[in-house]
Amino acid sequence: MLDELGDWRKTHYTKDITPDLAGKEVILGGWVRNFRDLGGLKFISLQDKYGERQITIKKGVISDEIFEKSKVSYQYCIMIKGIVKAFKDAPGGVEIIPSEIKILNTTPDKLPIDMTGETVSELDLRLNNRALDLRSLKNQAIFEIRGELLRSIRKFLFERNFTEITTPKIIASATEGGTELFPIIYFEKEAFLTQSAQLYKEQLSGVYERVFEISDCFRAEKSRTKRHICEIFTLDVEIAFSPMEDVLKILEEMVHNAIKDITENQMSALKYLKVDKQTVIPEIPFPRYKYEEIIALINKRFSFDIEFGEDISTEAYRKLGKELPGYYYITHWPMSIKTFYIMPSKNPKYSESFDLQKGMLELTSGGTRVHNKEQLIKALEEKGLNHLAFTSHLNAFDYGMPPHAGFGLGIDRWLTVLCGLDDIREVVMYPRTPDRLTP
Repeated sequence: MLDELGDWRKTHYTKDITPDLAGKEVILGGWVRNFRDLGGLKFISLQDKYGERQITIKKGVISDEIFEKSKVSYQYCIMIKGIVKAFKDAPGGVEIIPSEIKILNTTPDKLPIDMTGETVSELDLRLNNRALDLRSLKNQAIFEIRGELLRSIRKFLFERNFTEITTPKIIASATEGGTELFPIIYFEKEAFLTQSAQLYKEQLSGVYERVFEISDCFRAEKSRTKRHICEIFTLDVEIAFSPMEDVLKILEEMVHNAIKDITENQMSALKYLKVDKQTVIPEIPFPRYKYEEIIALINKRFSFDIEFGEDISTEAYRKLGKELPGYYYITHWPMSIKTFYIMPSKNPKYSESFDLQKGMLELTSGGTRVHNKEQLIKALEEKGLNHLAFTSHLNAFDYGMPPHAGFGLGIDRWLTVLCGLDDIREVVMYPRTPDRLTP
């Protein structure tokens, strides 16, 4: 029979239980991560959102009723009231001697995945049981780093006069003219899930000047790689009265600052993932290479034959990442392969655009935008797009749209790098791929 919560409330989280609290009564709540029954002595590892602490149950020290009630199993949801005792060999240097136990919920005899940390279940199996999997210490570390990353980004941008915006996720037409869109029925009309905040953040830069959004976007790519998912989480930034050079500076400072904050505030999570020694705060400014320099390097060093105007293949990036393992920019891509809203350079063969790379991985694309309406209509037509489908966007350019530039950064892909992982699905709580729509 399960216990009721009643008037019990947690007084502390596990991270709060230190030797300084020795002799104090506390109430903890969480899940049984592990347990050992040595006959007259039992140990429960109680885990909550911040970690774990040891509950020590010794016959003769506690009541027989509590000793019998302590027959728990993996992932039981329990609460413990007890006295803190210093014990250097226990997690955090403390143990709790219980005076009362409440069993709030139980689990099946056999869990679908291993939660002890002794073995690692296969990723797809873990994703099938994600609500349970997310309790693992590894996932706690990943999402502590994710939380710190998002806090750092917001703080950095707010301190530099940015306004946080929210843009629609249901749209009437393609943001960038692409076909990788999820269609939906919107009452009697067809609509789409947005693939980017691009057009709205451009419009809002003409209102709030410096804007950012951290939000979901949707890409209907049937890519089954370890770097692609269908529901992505992105940081979108747009800055009015600025060209690309200003954006490069803001972006590299933000990356530098975020990694600095993670190393200062989440070192225990980095250590748990065994990436503490490789997490180095990058020096700024980041190296800058023009597209032509990069393809010349790839062709010469690795015997590729990439011609001007071609994109860079995954295999070429893989080789390049070994040569340039850190953060670096690739700028001035060919105008022929950039989208309509990117500003051409003075030599129209090139564009005022850039990618931010970390080794082989592209983290960010950005550049200076076209802010003249007639030039934008011409660019749409040159890309084979009907400018009438973009009427509501183009109308905003009738009202004094300032010059502006910006970028979009894939939070999930960056987090995969920061956590030393090789599969983007691990850093998303409930990932969506071409083959996964549940849980």
